[in-house]
Amino acid sequence: MCTQKRDDLLIAVALTEFSVHFEQIDPELSERAWQLAADRLVEYDVDPEAAVATLEIGGPNPLSENY
Repeated sequence: MCTQKRDDLLIAVALTEFSVHFEQIDPELSERAWQLAADRLVEYDVDPEAAVATLEIGGPNPLSENY
């Protein structure tokens, strides 16, 4: 995967995560982060889950009940 695409997808995943965690604290900032993430994902025609899979991150969580 080219470096620019990987960087853009990593940024999109980080912005999505930020958006989720700050939704209650600052809804306006959360919405802006979500929009920035969406803009990057649209460029590569992927959704957040596909970005995580493409980047091969987000494996099983050892703290998860289903692990």
